[in-house]
Amino acid sequence: MQESGLASLAIFFYDFREDGKKDLTGLLSSVLFQLCDQSNSYYDIVSTFYSTHRNGAQSPGDDKLVECLMNILKHQEPRPVYLVIDALDECPSTSSLSSPREVLLSFLEDLVEARLPNLRICVTSRPEVDIKTILEPLSFRSVSLHNEGGQKKDIMKYIESIVNTNKNMKNWKPEQRQLVIDVLTTRADGM
Repeated sequence: MQESGLASLAIFFYDFREDGKKDLTGLLSSVLFQLCDQSNSYYDIVSTFYSTHRNGAQSPGDDKLVECLMNILKHQEPRPVYLVIDALDECPSTSSLSSPREVLLSFLEDLVEARLPNLRICVTSRPEVDIKTILEPLSFRSVSLHNEGGQKKDIMKYIESIVNTNKNMKNWKPEQRQLVIDVLTTRADGM
């Protein structure tokens, strides 16, 4: 749908190892960049936004980035915008007053409550308590794969494949390889 121009798509993957993928600023910047590349009118909105911030010399705050995104989402293009946020649980949840995850969850709550008719949101995450508390009341459809046997079986098959084909591990005793498979499968916890 995206390639044919029938929809816009922005995907963001949270990764605790990358500084640019730990907070709302990283998500918003990435989403705006992706969307402006998919529509001339979105490009115009982001280009104007860029100009008002001294052509990138002035860093906008999250509130201004959210405002720019909302301008895009409220734009009267007939096609839907799909926003995929993957691995939300990788967004840090610290003991600070306003952790990056709390800020993100508040943003998602506001986005859903805005009831934008052309916006579709998909969020993936492990079932962390704080995430479930905020998202469950908002979701229209929720699918939990966390405790699904098929998922655990796929994880085990993947680990077995790696352990049994890795040239260093091939030389290990079968019981050592099996121990690695058992421990990693158990500790994967559905991930």
